[in-house]
Amino acid sequence: MAKPATIRDVSERAGVSIAVVSRVLNPGSGPVAPDTKLRVQQAIGELSYRPRTAARELKSPGTTTLGLMLADVANPFFARLADKIVWEARARGVNVLLMTTQEDQHLEEECLNTLYERRVAGVIATPTSTNRAAWEKLDDLNTRVVFVDRTIEGVDFADSVGIDNDLSARRATAHLVSLGHTRIGFVSGPTTTSTGRARTEGYRQTLREHGLDVDESLIRHIPFRGDQGSDAVNALLSLPQRPTALIIANTAQVIPSLRRLAFSGLSIPEDLSVIVFDDDPWTELFTPALSIIKQPTEMLAAHSIELALNTAGERGRTNLLVQAEFIERGSTAPPRGSTPPRD
Repeated sequence: MAKPATIRDVSERAGVSIAVVSRVLNPGSGPVAPDTKLRVQQAIGELSYRPRTAARELKSPGTTTLGLMLADVANPFFARLADKIVWEARARGVNVLLMTTQEDQHLEEECLNTLYERRVAGVIATPTSTNRAAWEKLDDLNTRVVFVDRTIEGVDFADSVGIDNDLSARRATAHLVSLGHTRIGFVSGPTTTSTGRARTEGYRQTLREHGLDVDESLIRHIPFRGDQGSDAVNALLSLPQRPTALIIANTAQVIPSLRRLAFSGLSIPEDLSVIVFDDDPWTELFTPALSIIKQPTEMLAAHSIELALNTAGERGRTNLLVQAEFIERGSTAPPRGSTPPRD
């Protein structure tokens, strides 16, 4: 991929000094003859040159702008993350350009092109599973990229911040196994995402470590957008031998899943123990209060901002995993009529 044109390329193409190009780009900064101005403008067009505004911001005492590209602000987790990132940025005098891809790889590519044109100082993003080539355009600009919550294999110049998804799923699964559950339903995001893969593997591995078979019929991978959590729960409850416990590891699908459970006639936790990946305060007000995997949104935001503004460190060398907290509440209990196994 060709490197983007520089101001020096423009000056050489137009046959003028860099200072003259700068005066054309900044009207009022100095006189330029009309024919010279025309040559410079033609060179800019031929080379598709765009001023490195981000570089000027970083070198000046003015305001820096970061791009924040999230997969879906309708997802409560991403909405809270956006709020915390903007707060952290403004505390540092940094502006944030917020964009959403709605989990659409084509829209993500459009957003990336916009950020490329804007030459933002850095990008914080929850990427879709593809578009590696589109991300590499930012690499050509040496733009600082920080993936938060998800990653893309092969995008080696990006730093990353996220929770330990494998460990979080292990903790949730191990807790239910310790209560005596052997049939545990698992609703996760798509396996095309790093979070979906890691959480599912943590669940599977924990069952194996406790001598339990992995029943693939108990696993449902569903999109983040929409309300397919309801369909996933309905399918699990319709099995000839339904699960006695359920982990909803797709944060965006927690509410549709619980809505289906509310109409099921099952009693929680007597008929079905439930754990959700969600840190929204309403989970404590649910009856009974929900056992949760609480994701540390504040820490994810703070680390993301710090990495995005770290112009001194080498890109792609930092991959931070912060620990999510398992909070046990009233929605988990031993299966009806059973006694928890002894350690």
